[in-house]
Amino acid sequence: MIEKVLAEYGINSKDCDIQPFGSGLINHTWDVKKQGLHFILQRINHKIFRQPEYIAANISMVAQYLRKHFPAYLFVPPVTTTSGKDMVFAFNEGYYRLFPFVENSHTIDVVTIPGQAFEAAKAFGSFTKQLSGFDAAQLKVTLPDFHNLSLRYRQFEEAMQDGDPERIKASAALCDQLKKHRGIADTFEILKSNPAFKKRVTHHDTKISNVLFDENSKGLCVIDLDTIMPGYFISDVGDMMRTYLSPVNEEETDTSKIRVRMEYLDAIAKGYLSVMGAELSDYEKDHFMYAGKFIIYMQALRFITDHLNNDVYYGARYEGHNYHRAENQLVLLEQLLEAEKHFEL
Repeated sequence: MIEKVLAEYGINSKDCDIQPFGSGLINHTWDVKKQGLHFILQRINHKIFRQPEYIAANISMVAQYLRKHFPAYLFVPPVTTTSGKDMVFAFNEGYYRLFPFVENSHTIDVVTIPGQAFEAAKAFGSFTKQLSGFDAAQLKVTLPDFHNLSLRYRQFEEAMQDGDPERIKASAALCDQLKKHRGIADTFEILKSNPAFKKRVTHHDTKISNVLFDENSKGLCVIDLDTIMPGYFISDVGDMMRTYLSPVNEEETDTSKIRVRMEYLDAIAKGYLSVMGAELSDYEKDHFMYAGKFIIYMQALRFITDHLNNDVYYGARYEGHNYHRAENQLVLLEQLLEAEKHFEL
């Protein structure tokens, strides 16, 4: 199928070196090299992104705006086919798109030094800053309710009522701990109603692997643009806190290893605010730490909800997998609440 897809771009696959690329879990990606040309080919997971044309429309609108207003800003839209299309539909296979490879760039999968957190936060902040004059309401919603904490809490409540009875009983203590933090969800409703809490063009998936770094480990640009949507800054900052602050990730079952590294928290804040400081209202800045609580709590709720519903969404690699991931995120949340007492912008 890759051969047919590349043919839509006028590329003969027989002349190419094609290798799997990256560590993404949602989309499948390949490195394509051909006689001095270098591309990244990606297949969109259409089971998650039900309307891939929305992705194409969003990237196209953003690319046009940036080319007009900030031509020096590095933004990497997909290559168009010989017939001018942004993506290729392959029957029974899904949608594919081709990107130019940014030479002398690389990605990383795990944040290992505060400088990486600073550069990534600055890169994601710069993306939103450059688009501050763009009307975010024009963007299509590629993943409805993706960061809707109110909905996730309702789904959690429903799972406690209608989920697997044995799992509900066995998870009662963890669920009770999560319910004690319901104020985080209540705060989200308050924030949404405040005009000082603004919707902007937001990336929504700010893991470190979605930043390209140059040879000097400086951030070049952000990639993986499928989740560009209207959103709140807490989505981007919160996801960075969730994935950069602890030395271990959500799969760690030894909760004694989970902690908030203050130097990484400081790096995120300094990197993001170095470009977004003048854009955020004082009200938003007052809720900077809320960003981490918002995303971490939401992910804990999603994991335990899936566990109670017999792992129908995330699946499970072992018995209790999503229970342990929820427990992991709860510990991270509690560590962040403690860290908040010692943090100042």
